[in-house]
Amino acid sequence: MDKIIYPELTMDLVRVTEASALLSSLYLGCGNMEKIKAVSIDAMRGMLDYIDFKGKIVISKYDKDSSGMLYTGEKVGTWKNDFPEMDIAVDPIDGVKLATFGLPNALSVVIATVKGGITLLPTFYSYKLAVGPELKGKLDIRKSVKENIKIACETLKVNPSNLTFVLLNRQRHEEIIEDITQSGARIKLISDGDITPAIATSVPNSGVDIYIGIGGTLEGILAAGALSTLNGEIQMKLWPRDRNESHLISEKGWDTEKIFFTEDLINGEDIIFSSTGITDGDLLDGVKFVKEFAYTHTLTMRKKSATVRKINTEHNLKNKTIRLKSLEKDEKLIELRKIL
Repeated sequence: MDKIIYPELTMDLVRVTEASALLSSLYLGCGNMEKIKAVSIDAMRGMLDYIDFKGKIVISKYDKDSSGMLYTGEKVGTWKNDFPEMDIAVDPIDGVKLATFGLPNALSVVIATVKGGITLLPTFYSYKLAVGPELKGKLDIRKSVKENIKIACETLKVNPSNLTFVLLNRQRHEEIIEDITQSGARIKLISDGDITPAIATSVPNSGVDIYIGIGGTLEGILAAGALSTLNGEIQMKLWPRDRNESHLISEKGWDTEKIFFTEDLINGEDIIFSSTGITDGDLLDGVKFVKEFAYTHTLTMRKKSATVRKINTEHNLKNKTIRLKSLEKDEKLIELRKIL
């Protein structure tokens, strides 16, 4: 049997996240969350449809009834050739509140892998633990925070004060925060956007050792797409929001005690990740406009070749066009704010 050939989509996906970030940045700090979310999705949908592949959104924040959104189950790409189908996961803006108010760490993210390569977990939220290569296989999300801190210190040969945890600033994390502080480790609390810190655990000199806490399942899977190339690790456990959700997933045969590791969440002979900064952050700089130019900063990875690229791009605003799904055509970036 002939080997299935998957398309090399790295630069195609870079253009997708660049477009979403560029259009979002036109409304940076506008205070209108629905507007900035809508334009970022419109750009991402339009640019995905330019790609010569058969893509299917297998996980998104939206369902088919969410008008104008990239919904779970939506087909993207040309679907006109002999390439096999591929799984796509998207987050046009991780940290939509951050972008709405011009705060750090807003990103546009997309991953692609083979059909069946992304596991669609049944809960909106999951309990997550992410670490870098040195701690991969050492910590266990089922153990207490204090136990994991002890193991991390022994593994890295450091004191607790040398460890930095990142987690969302939420009331549900009060016990975790207390355990970390009592152990003497450092904490960095974030308001939104937890893809960045999960990936940062595997980036040298990022200042992040461990990401932990309850956050979006989609964001965990997107982070897994990057960590699979960086040789980091994410562990996730279903976190039902209420008894009704817990009952529904149990009826479908899901085990709420099961731990999903990186390779359980996303796999395949090729995984491609792309993320473009919208606002300045710990991982990427945001979009900058200087006179007649826009500058974007993108992190992209391909697991098959273990390639990690940081791409800094200059866009000439006189020529730069973005295809919007709503218009079904290209428009110059400088004209889009007048139209939308």
